[in-house]
Amino acid sequence: MSEMWDPVGVAVVGAGYWGPNLVRNFLACESTDLHWVCDTSLERAWNVVGRRSTVRATDRLDAVLEDTAVEAVAIATPVSTHGDLALAAIQAGKHVLVEKPLAASVQAGEVLVDEARRLGRVLMCDHTYCYTPSVAKLRALVHDGELGELHYVDSVRLNLGLVQADTDVFWDLAPHDLSILDFILPDGCIPDAVAAHGADPMGVGQACIGYLSMPLAGGAIAHSHVNWLSPTKIRTTVVGGSRRTVVWDDLHPSQRISIYDRGVELAGVLDPEEHRESQVSYRVGDIVAPALPEREALQGVVREFARSIRETRAPVTDGEAGLRVLRVLEAATRSLANGGALEPVAARV
Repeated sequence: MSEMWDPVGVAVVGAGYWGPNLVRNFLACESTDLHWVCDTSLERAWNVVGRRSTVRATDRLDAVLEDTAVEAVAIATPVSTHGDLALAAIQAGKHVLVEKPLAASVQAGEVLVDEARRLGRVLMCDHTYCYTPSVAKLRALVHDGELGELHYVDSVRLNLGLVQADTDVFWDLAPHDLSILDFILPDGCIPDAVAAHGADPMGVGQACIGYLSMPLAGGAIAHSHVNWLSPTKIRTTVVGGSRRTVVWDDLHPSQRISIYDRGVELAGVLDPEEHRESQVSYRVGDIVAPALPEREALQGVVREFARSIRETRAPVTDGEAGLRVLRVLEAATRSLANGGALEPVAARV
């Protein structure tokens, strides 16, 4: 279905790993009109654009920012450059979509959020998984009370990944799980502290394997395991509640979501003087695998970006969502430096 407005003029900055995916989706979206691809390597930009394309390639950011046909800029560059590039685009009057994480620090992220608000520009973070049908279903199950009282969220994200010299596995992989957590949890249940443990068995100077533990309201807990060194790829999230448990397996396309009517029930309060077995019962019920549509999540991202611009509203994963993820990451970095101590997630002053 075509939108009832003119397409948003867009430029993509960064033609490396993620940039080509953005280019492809902006070109496929009827709500956007891609004008430029910008990269420090002009050859790389042309390779993404294609020699016969009407999209222009450049290695000059100012050429993009000076083009009045460009209303919005999508940034897919190294994390260390996100803050400066996004700020330049916002101050040039452009709406901005930033690849995760939003910036390299909370302070830089706050500058972006404040400047976008001051100038009335849309600032969106590319939390891609939040635009999948599976994660939308997870959110609905949690928010509609289908799972009952939340007990735990357990995420595993493993692969034989790209070991990076300028960032650790937490800042590389954990933003995915933290953005999902931020998206699916009800208000008032977001993590306010985190404990991080990491290992660098290869001696590269950065944690290549990591574990995050985050207490949640009501005695629940969230856990994330991220790993660059696994020979097998695993993308699984388990959300357990008092009534049901849901398992999301992103690598199982025929059954990404499974809802288990199984669990542990407690009769009264456990008394150490009594037999615990008599107070605990196990419920074994049905397993339901709802049919979900298959569509590319990034197409949902670019559509939401265009719609939020034309509808003059905050996108689903706005700058504030990006900031919440950054706050957990910074707390995790402090915890890692302090031997895994539980560190508070700083609130905005």
